[in-house]
Amino acid sequence: MTEQSPLDPKHVLQRVILPREEDPLDVRPLYLDEPENVHAHVSSRRSVTVPASAKVSFASYFNAFPASYWKRWTVVEEVVLRLRVRGAGRLDVYRSKPNGDPIHLDGRPVRIGGQWEDVEFRVSLKPFEDGGWIWFDVFTDDSTLEIGEAAWTTDQVLPEQQVAIGMTTMRPVDAVIALRALGEDPQVLAVVQKVFVADQGAVKVRDTEGYAEAVALLGDKLEVIEQDNLGGSGGFTRGLYEAIEHTDVDQIMLMDDDIRLEPDAVLRSNAFARAAAQPVIVGSHMLNLQARARLHSMGEVVDLASCFWRAAPGAVTDHDFGEESLRETGKLHLRINSTYNGWWMCLFPREVVQRTGYPLPLFIKWDDAEYSLRALENGYPTISLPGSAVWHMPWTDKNDATDWQAYFHTRNRLIMAALHSPYDIRSTLVKQGMKLSLRHLLSMEYSTVAVQQKAIEDFLEGPGRLFDSLRTALPDIQRLRKTYSDAQVLPSAREFPPPTFDMVRAESMLKPPVNPAVIAAKASKALLHNLRTPEKHTEERPQINVPATNARWFLLGNLDSATVSNADGSGVAFRKRDPKEFRQLMARVVRNYRRLGQEWPRMKKTYRDALPEMTSVESWRKVFENR
Repeated sequence: MTEQSPLDPKHVLQRVILPREEDPLDVRPLYLDEPENVHAHVSSRRSVTVPASAKVSFASYFNAFPASYWKRWTVVEEVVLRLRVRGAGRLDVYRSKPNGDPIHLDGRPVRIGGQWEDVEFRVSLKPFEDGGWIWFDVFTDDSTLEIGEAAWTTDQVLPEQQVAIGMTTMRPVDAVIALRALGEDPQVLAVVQKVFVADQGAVKVRDTEGYAEAVALLGDKLEVIEQDNLGGSGGFTRGLYEAIEHTDVDQIMLMDDDIRLEPDAVLRSNAFARAAAQPVIVGSHMLNLQARARLHSMGEVVDLASCFWRAAPGAVTDHDFGEESLRETGKLHLRINSTYNGWWMCLFPREVVQRTGYPLPLFIKWDDAEYSLRALENGYPTISLPGSAVWHMPWTDKNDATDWQAYFHTRNRLIMAALHSPYDIRSTLVKQGMKLSLRHLLSMEYSTVAVQQKAIEDFLEGPGRLFDSLRTALPDIQRLRKTYSDAQVLPSAREFPPPTFDMVRAESMLKPPVNPAVIAAKASKALLHNLRTPEKHTEERPQINVPATNARWFLLGNLDSATVSNADGSGVAFRKRDPKEFRQLMARVVRNYRRLGQEWPRMKKTYRDALPEMTSVESWRKVFENR
């Protein structure tokens, strides 16, 4: 396009965007809804040509407009779709009801020839309280229709607000890729004042290939801060701290390093926060990094009765847009209410941070959920905004609840529950904990139970050592796990002797029990088996090789040994049954959960009384200054 764009960035809510050249083909359904026999020509991130005799819909995750979220949470009353087009065809605008039923709103033929022409459609947001999207379709007959650029805009004047981005990294290669993506879009750079990178890894960002290019793109906006490994909470808090203490930005965005960034998500989050009727935390969705067209969840909540995170009521999870489009999936049109958003990408108005305080010193796990719950108690909700997303490895493809991270899952969940649950959850915590511990013990995951019990014991010591634990907890846990064979991982099962059981016998043991009576019988049998002395030869040679998906208690609880692969397939551990360790850990489990139930009221008060100090700028300043 040679003519100046008619789109004023100050009035743009959401640009219409297309895949990048380097993107794999499986991302295409996130941008375009094309029939199988139609392939539109993408000439840039903003331009696309629809071929003759075709229909292409922009009812896609990234290009449909999530009207119900803008209606509920912002001051925008009318959205204006503005397009620059040339050629011949037809444009039609649709909206959906909360159940996904489409409604045609407006349309017009286009017969322009070789000149560019600006077209606009106005849509009121009045009927979108409970759900619904807006999108447009393009039809052609005997010639092509080219869209030079398009965007969902508003005529209303929104305040201009700059963003500071805080990124924490232990993986500098991923961080540099994200930094370069940030710097490649001039409109993104126009709203980003600073990019703070908390570099916590052994290999430094400055020594990583591509860093010079990132510096050239970002210039003096980029500031890399090398610090000790303080975990995600220490790295993200550093970003918040630098933005609040050393800039005047109105918004701070946190993002993970191990993401693939859609830069427009920065602009969409910025616009949504600028338009918000009240200060809100604006979270971005997670798309599956390994299956690019899959959406992890439309929103998540913390269930304060069980103190676990889960999908929000009504939220669609693990949805593949390559298999079922937005128009074909009615459940995607309901507006979802979240209570938190993961910090793979999340934006905070300055006021929210100043009123809520800084994150807790939790190292990793639960810091994002706890922060949103605390902000909500101060009147600041969290909105997970559709159409704003990054690609990230989903938790369903990991099993971090059984490795060293089990310590932080356990301890930090208890801290979150003590601070925010309005219920008496003592019996829930004890019953859940006892059941989970027995399941791990029957699965010969002794290291997991050991670190979980240390987590409970450290929680019961109170919050006094939380800041110190930012530097000490991880090495302590790693040393503890080294004493257990189930935590010693080798690259492949070929590193071990071959199993003694044949494949047919192994297959017969994999069927899970479903009847409660059968489950109880199998659990009793497995429990008795774990109290007996194992056969001697099983210490040197596993009885069976078990894939991660089959590593369940009802199988492993009846064995003396097994090699078990980890969730991502990168390694294998040799688990060996140890009756003495089983008894000692089970006694420790019973003792700790009894104590937890007895001391819970006191611990709730202790942690709530300490909350102001744990989240204060003074406390975090001491951490960053290492004093």
